[in-house]
Amino acid sequence: MNGSLDLSLVIAVYNRAEVLRLVLAALERQSYRGFEAIIADDGSGPAVAEVIAEARRLYRYPISHLWHKDSGWRKNVMLNKAIRASKSSYLVFIDGDCLPARHFLADHWTERERGRVLLGRRVEMSGRWANSLTVDKIKSGKFERIGFGEIMDGIKGKALRLEDGIRIGNWFLRRISLRKSDRILGSNFSLHKEDITAINGFDEEYDGPGQGEDSDIQYRLSLIGVTGKSLRNLAVQYHVYHSRTVPSEKSLKRFEEVTRSKNPICRAGLRRIEEAG
Repeated sequence: MNGSLDLSLVIAVYNRAEVLRLVLAALERQSYRGFEAIIADDGSGPAVAEVIAEARRLYRYPISHLWHKDSGWRKNVMLNKAIRASKSSYLVFIDGDCLPARHFLADHWTERERGRVLLGRRVEMSGRWANSLTVDKIKSGKFERIGFGEIMDGIKGKALRLEDGIRIGNWFLRRISLRKSDRILGSNFSLHKEDITAINGFDEEYDGPGQGEDSDIQYRLSLIGVTGKSLRNLAVQYHVYHSRTVPSEKSLKRFEEVTRSKNPICRAGLRRIEEAG
C-alpha cells in the first residue's frame, strides 16, 4: 500500500505478554501496511512493556502503548483513550490474545463502508495448538494452516469454528455460501471513527467483559443507523485459548438499562455527560 497512515488498529491487552509477542509478530507480516498499532493496556505488569519495546526495535509499523494502573476491569476506559490517541479516521479493534492472518487488515480496509460496522469472527483454537506456537511459526505463516491436529481438535470439541479460518476472497462465493455474521465480537470489528464518536465511544459504566465492548456498541450504533456488515470468511483471526469469561451481573443490568432507554449516547464515554435534573 502507500506510505500513509490510513487505519488505526486498537489492541486491548491485559498481561499475557508472550501472547502479545505473537500478535505483534503477526502484524509485521500484514499485506496491508498503512496502519498504526495502539496497545490499550488495562494495567498489565512490566513484561508487556518489555515486549512492546522489543517489537518497536524489530518491526516497521508504528506502535503506541497506552497504560493505566490496574484497578480492576477498565477495558472500556482504555479503548476510549485509544480512540482519542488514534491518528487515522478508520478504527479496527482486536484483543491481545487474537492472532490476525496475513490479510486481516487488508480485508477490513477493503470492505469498509460509510454507515457500516464490519463484523469479523474468530477461530477458537485448542490449548494444544496454543502451546505449540512460536514466533517463527507466526512469521512463517504456519499458524494459519489447519492440519490434521487441528481437525482432530475440532472433532473432539477442543477447537471451535475451524470453518471460519477459511478465507474466501471471491465475493460471489461468499454470497452463495450464506455464511454471515450478525453480531459484533469485541475482538474483531471495525468502523469509521466518526461513527463511534457519534455514540460517545465505549460505555465506561460496564465493569466486566462480555457486554460493554460489543453488544452495547452494536445496539447503540443501530440507534443512529449504523448497520452491520459481515466479514465471515474474511479478516481471519485465531483466538489463543483461555477459559471462558462470563459477564458480571452489573454489566448485564447496565445493558438492560441501555436497551430500555434507547439512548445511543452513553453518559461516561469519550466525554462525560451530565444528566439534566
